[in-house]
Amino acid sequence: MSPGGVLEIGQDGPAAEASDSRREDAALLARLRQGDSDAFEQLVRTHQDRVYDFCVRMVGDREEAHDLVQEIFVSVHQNVRRFREDARLSTWLFRITKNHCINRLKYLKRRGRGRSEEYDETSDAWVDGPGAPPTPDAALESARERARVQWAISQLDPDARVLVALRDIEGLSYDEIVDITELPEGTVKSRLHRAREKLANLLGRLEP
Repeated sequence: MSPGGVLEIGQDGPAAEASDSRREDAALLARLRQGDSDAFEQLVRTHQDRVYDFCVRMVGDREEAHDLVQEIFVSVHQNVRRFREDARLSTWLFRITKNHCINRLKYLKRRGRGRSEEYDETSDAWVDGPGAPPTPDAALESARERARVQWAISQLDPDARVLVALRDIEGLSYDEIVDITELPEGTVKSRLHRAREKLANLLGRLEP
């Protein structure tokens, strides 16, 4: 995958921002544990898009991803009082998301279901940010490229998909990925390297 595919996250005053984030997490968590419905709605609004995008990359099916998002936030609501606060609230949420996605992939494999194994140039529409809309040719090429990448990701084993999605799509730091996967950093880096090599080989096969 090209470096341009990685979301770069820049920070101004990282220590201050991290401190503010921890305070916000603590305040939100306290409200969640009190059963504050507004706090839960805030959590969903803040994280649902990223959770959905991650699920799409993991299972390769938008309908399955939509169902997963519902299940994930139900699970968060039911288990928030058990959160040990050993990581950020967003990290804990991604742990739950990762586990749900892997379990769904196992379920779909047993049932012989799932459309992520098929390569379809039009299966994944591209939505650009603010600005002029892309030309039809550019939009089609973007959709084709995203479909190629999604097909290649679907050929990875679930644990490798997690690492690629977290690092190369979500742009998370290695520290965050270690917290989410609960793997040593060296293991994360070596497995991610192998996953990227396999992706490059798979994408190379699709070149005209």
